[in-house]
Amino acid sequence: MTGSGPAPAGTGPAAPTAPALPATSVAPAAPGARADLIDIWLIPTDQPEPVVRALYELLDPAERARADGPDRRFGRRFTVAHGAVRLLAGARLGRDPARLVWRYGPHGKPGIDGLAVNHSASGALAAVALTEGRAVGVDVEEVRDARVAVRMARRYFPAAEAESVAADPDPAGRFTVLWCRREACVKAYGGRLVQGFGLPLDGPSPVLLADPGALGPGPCRVEDVPAPDRFRAAVAAVGIGPSGVRRRVWSPPD
Repeated sequence: MTGSGPAPAGTGPAAPTAPALPATSVAPAAPGARADLIDIWLIPTDQPEPVVRALYELLDPAERARADGPDRRFGRRFTVAHGAVRLLAGARLGRDPARLVWRYGPHGKPGIDGLAVNHSASGALAAVALTEGRAVGVDVEEVRDARVAVRMARRYFPAAEAESVAADPDPAGRFTVLWCRREACVKAYGGRLVQGFGLPLDGPSPVLLADPGALGPGPCRVEDVPAPDRFRAAVAAVGIGPSGVRRRVWSPPD
């Protein structure tokens, strides 16, 4: 990491030196690895100040501008999420994470040549999906209040799914599962969330969506991802064949 910028909002005065994080926190994919293997990393975003400072050094100017906004807690979590994504993508590609240049789709989906990358954040947890073989989307959400969940399901979900949420012993958890599936599917195609509201995504995981409608050609395979108790997560991959999903938890090096 080179150069020095202002600390992200809420980190206080700049330290004389920031502890260096190595350019990789996971080994690059081995030659001949399955092209359809999707690596899912869960990233706890409430990290100590030295970690926040080190990850901030990896961000590009646009990312730093968002990290430096008025919401201090958001700035720190944003820094950790986006810095960790850079470390993981750089490791997978064998490149310097600080020099990665993102390209963005019409609705803001990030990407980079040679690797499908998608990430999401909610509260103190972020998730990133990485794969070489197919378009991918990931979503993580903190579980909402039950009354809000039932109301939103009735507004945005197909009628049968809305009723299943209302009848579930844990309506907030069930709603959040279905919301994550929608977000992941929409993000896999780089579409808009409104295009996913009517999709039939209820049922046991994984769900194979034969016709994603206006999002694009199917099928799309949507799978729940284990997450901490108050969170739910899902990953979606476009294409016919099943995808192997490998879930891990990211932690900064000592």
